[in-house]
Amino acid sequence: MKKLPTITMALVLMTATACGSGDSSGSDDGTITMGFSQVGAESGWRTANTESIQQAAEEAGVELQFSDAQQKQENQIRAIRSYIQQDVDVIAFSPVVETGWDAVLLEVQRADIPVILTDRSIDSADDSLYETFLGSDFVEEGRKAGQWLVDNAEGEVNVVELQGTTGAAPAIDRKEGFEEAIADSPGIEVIATQTGDFTRSGGKEVMEAFLRSHDDIDVVYAHNDDMGLGAIEAIRAAGLEPGEDIQIITVDAVEAGMEALAAGEINFIVECNPLLGDQLMELAEQVVAGEEVPKRVVVEETTFTQEEAEAALPDRQY
Repeated sequence: MKKLPTITMALVLMTATACGSGDSSGSDDGTITMGFSQVGAESGWRTANTESIQQAAEEAGVELQFSDAQQKQENQIRAIRSYIQQDVDVIAFSPVVETGWDAVLLEVQRADIPVILTDRSIDSADDSLYETFLGSDFVEEGRKAGQWLVDNAEGEVNVVELQGTTGAAPAIDRKEGFEEAIADSPGIEVIATQTGDFTRSGGKEVMEAFLRSHDDIDVVYAHNDDMGLGAIEAIRAAGLEPGEDIQIITVDAVEAGMEALAAGEINFIVECNPLLGDQLMELAEQVVAGEEVPKRVVVEETTFTQEEAEAALPDRQY
């Protein structure tokens, strides 16, 4: 199969939907061509995830056709259709949102190109549309965040929630898991919840609005570190001490978040590991070779307190 030049962080805008080759054995020289559509570059986590995938592809000798969807589903659908036209061996993508994928993935299926979901899942009744999903258990991440609050809460606790992108799997699941963990603790109440789109600027803007509307906030639960870091800026600008006057719980454990945790500005972080590149390349090789793979591959992750963050930071990879 003719190899195409690598596309680096460029949005693929080709919309044609030519037929695939039906050959899933890689090119004549054994090189695998992977089309990968990334959500965007909205956070430190996403940047680390992209770098992990690009580096792992290079090390594995996988020809990577990379596109940045800029957090828009329509861009990902265009990219996926372009990968069909390019006759790639495997398509991997991290879905911007959960729904609305059946039509384009049916096109991929008809082209006989295997699909791997990374980081985020899709909501579809037809799980034959993809070979496997590699990523975190977002519901469990939410549970861990909620359980820490249950274990450390004293008296009445008012929580504001900074949600991820509306309709995105981690936003839906982290909210669900958190609510499940605090359900039997009537003293803990979520008094406001709004999306900050997983961005630092979004987290800051929403937190500023929360602070104007509520003078009784005890805890911020942010669906990622970046929104939590934005909340810190807003809390400090309001003359309050982040981590003390208002406690902060986040998810991700990227370097900037861990540094804030070690400094006491964040109180607890649930890890979401972005370094999926090596596992993705291994799965790609297996599915292109026609091997059976697990339908769900869960990444092992932990949690961090202030002391644990201080200990982990010197050797942290992201």
